[in-house]
Amino acid sequence: MLSRLAQVLVPVLGRISVTLEPDAHVPPGSVIVANHTSLADPAVVLAALRRCGVEPVVMAAAGLWRAPVLGRLLVREGHIPVHRGDRRAAEAVDRAESALAAGRSVLMYAEGGIPSRRDAAEAEPRAFRSGLARLVARTGAPVVPVGQAGARRITSGGVAKQVAGLVTAPLRRPRLCVHVGRPLELTGDIAARTLQAHAAVTEAWRAAAAGLTGARES
Repeated sequence: MLSRLAQVLVPVLGRISVTLEPDAHVPPGSVIVANHTSLADPAVVLAALRRCGVEPVVMAAAGLWRAPVLGRLLVREGHIPVHRGDRRAAEAVDRAESALAAGRSVLMYAEGGIPSRRDAAEAEPRAFRSGLARLVARTGAPVVPVGQAGARRITSGGVAKQVAGLVTAPLRRPRLCVHVGRPLELTGDIAARTLQAHAAVTEAWRAAAAGLTGARES
């Protein structure tokens, strides 16, 4: 339901295009990792992945589960709340491991949050936290890097600016670009795996950002 809803709503908010690296695909039981720049980008990424035939389990900030309608939907579909800075944080990794073992793909954001800056400009992904590498070390799951650009043109900045951006997006129709990279196997220790994943997502983001000026709607 969440992926289908995103596929319906995102084209209303902007012009979405999806590109794939040669040989890019999402094997069952993959960890999909994307750059995180805006409250809007999870919907953009889910809409793009559904075009590729993928409906992942999403790891997201636990606060979303307190939203009356969204929270019930997240619970019903088995998405995974992440309690950052809390002893329950380890539970998210356990639940993600179970989802991967069942053949589900898991979408996660390794930066651990969105940037605090208020402008709508693009910027490279920030440093990744170690949770992604630890999950992959436990499961052996392949990693699919995804880059998205343009979501900050829907929502960025303070609350008032974000609301205004969301309300006016159907009129402005900002360009939204998502690029899916080839699956990769992370190797080495946790630090090395984290750097490998960050480099792959940064490369995917650069491809998406380049599309903001030249992509066609797909």
